Amino acid sequence: MKKYLAWAAALLMAASLAGCGSTATSSSAASKAESGTGTASSAAAKSDKVWIITTDTAFMPFEYTDESGKFVGIDVDILEAVAKDQGFAYDLQSIGWDGAVAAVQSGQADAIIAGASIKQERIDSGWVFSEGYYNATQTIAVAADSNIAKWEDLSGKNVAVKNGTIGCDYAESMKDKYGFTVTKFEDSPTMYQDVIAGNSVACFDDTPVMAANIKQHGLALKIPDGFENEGAPYGFAIMNKDNQVLLDMFNAGLANIKANGTYDKILEKYLG
Repeated sequence: MKKYLAWAAALLMAASLAGCGSTATSSSAASKAESGTGTASSAAAKSDKVWIITTDTAFMPFEYTDESGKFVGIDVDILEAVAKDQGFAYDLQSIGWDGAVAAVQSGQADAIIAGASIKQERIDSGWVFSEGYYNATQTIAVAADSNIAKWEDLSGKNVAVKNGTIGCDYAESMKDKYGFTVTKFEDSPTMYQDVIAGNSVACFDDTPVMAANIKQHGLALKIPDGFENEGAPYGFAIMNKDNQVLLDMFNAGLANIKANGTYDKILEKYLG
């Protein structure tokens, strides 16, 4: 769902990460937990290595800060459960999408979990994905009093997207067919406000993300029927094959938490 970064941007954000260490939202799982169910190598599970894993800052319900100031979300809880199952330690760096990708690309971090859709363009550019852990569709949201009900209603109008996302790709793939223009934003909150303010008639984003934000923040938006695509799975990803052991542990842990019911409980917690 996200964008590729220029080499210079990657170096800049990686340097920033290296200098600041963990953010206030970093977390760690016990590295010596004895789960008895994992399939990771014993050397990896028993080592003192702390894996640096990056994520976005505001992508509700997958990663965001709750009312108490705690960093929470589906991705956060899945990572914690997988790490506990596999017995590895991690430091979760909440540094925004651009920073998260840049840090992993430059080797300043080991992996990313940030609602990243598995798509061929990323694989071709060096992303190595885990098994998918959530299948997300994309759709549009419009102002609460909007009368937009079909694709043709977007003709001659402007829509908002978050740059580098699958939602952005979706809008770009439909704009010529239905004759609308696209304005790109760097974050979802600004994109939503552009629609509420009337500058754009709709915005494109992941369906569960928009639904959660509308409900949680009482946004004057609604999601009309008939605009949803087939979607794509989210994946945990590395960009250095030397970190394959981490990817293997994630896949093994994900399979285990799905089998023991933990995964379903996490989804129920955030999606109801």
